[in-house]
Amino acid sequence: MLLRLKRQIAPAELSAVEATARSLGYECEYLGQKQELVQLHRRTDAEGPERPEFAARFADLAGVDAILDRGAVHDLWSARDGGQPTVVEAAGARFGGGDISLVAGPCAVEDEARLLEVASAVAARGATLLRGGAYKPRSSPYSFQGLGRAGLEMLRSVREAVGIGVVTEVLDPRDVEAVAEVADVVQVGARSMASYALLKELGKIDKPVLLKRGFGATVSEFLGAAEYVLSGGNGRIVLCERGVRGFDSITRNLLDVGAIAHLKAATHLPVIADPSHAAGRSDLVRALGRAGLVAGADGLMVEVHPAPEEAHSDAQQAISLRAFEALAQDARAIADLDGRRIVNLSDPAPPEHTHELSPR
Repeated sequence: MLLRLKRQIAPAELSAVEATARSLGYECEYLGQKQELVQLHRRTDAEGPERPEFAARFADLAGVDAILDRGAVHDLWSARDGGQPTVVEAAGARFGGGDISLVAGPCAVEDEARLLEVASAVAARGATLLRGGAYKPRSSPYSFQGLGRAGLEMLRSVREAVGIGVVTEVLDPRDVEAVAEVADVVQVGARSMASYALLKELGKIDKPVLLKRGFGATVSEFLGAAEYVLSGGNGRIVLCERGVRGFDSITRNLLDVGAIAHLKAATHLPVIADPSHAAGRSDLVRALGRAGLVAGADGLMVEVHPAPEEAHSDAQQAISLRAFEALAQDARAIADLDGRRIVNLSDPAPPEHTHELSPR
């Protein structure tokens, strides 16, 4: 590991750097005449491998200006040379490793009859998972907040009736257990990406987590949120690019297709796109969905409603069943060009896949 120290570092600050190095099993080698660069060498008698939190310990020191090279320390999200991509499976859906799955459904659970109608329709048109929020974080406290526990029970009932897996959001760490009992994939929404107490709880559960990028988050901050879940022991994470806040009102957000392409190379985790929240307009969802897949996304998450004008939440960006069917056809065509595969509920079950976190 290579550190750059402050130019006029105080003796006490320098002592803190050296003491931290010793406690973590390093020896310090000062480079150059001004001794502003410190190369840390791992002692032969040091116990255990280098860990990501070691770099964080140095970054927190007042005397350290920057960490220029982390050496052999790798974050759990990072792709390794020769390593295989993580494939996340849930209720017949597969994300990654050349497999693409479609997630579709209403923004919010409204009533059981309508939810059953949507679930049956999207499953017949190519969706492998049903999305629907029982808990809805809204910018205004007066907007529809979802049905809560009643919505979860509706999702459970429809899941059993249709045979399609469920993706639904959790907002509060206290609700993780209840949501995980119903959901095949637990979603962390954009507003909750930096809810570290929630991320820590999700690191403990045995369910895949769909993590959405915050609308003001950098890619580094997004991956940092994923690291919270991974460090807790849960290696089944699907990253979701849903657009970041821009300055132009022509779309709700800016779908960062460059981030999708970057993440596919930088991390072993699967990445999907949410064109609905990026567009904020139903007429642009199909085009942005295609763009996400061409950039390498392992799936799409789309808001679909049989009567979009009647939706209780985000009605302007929900697409019709016919529009979803067209997008599913687009996805199959793009997958064929790339040598990838769209996963359908009717496909035979693949061999059981498990992912264990690589040693840090």
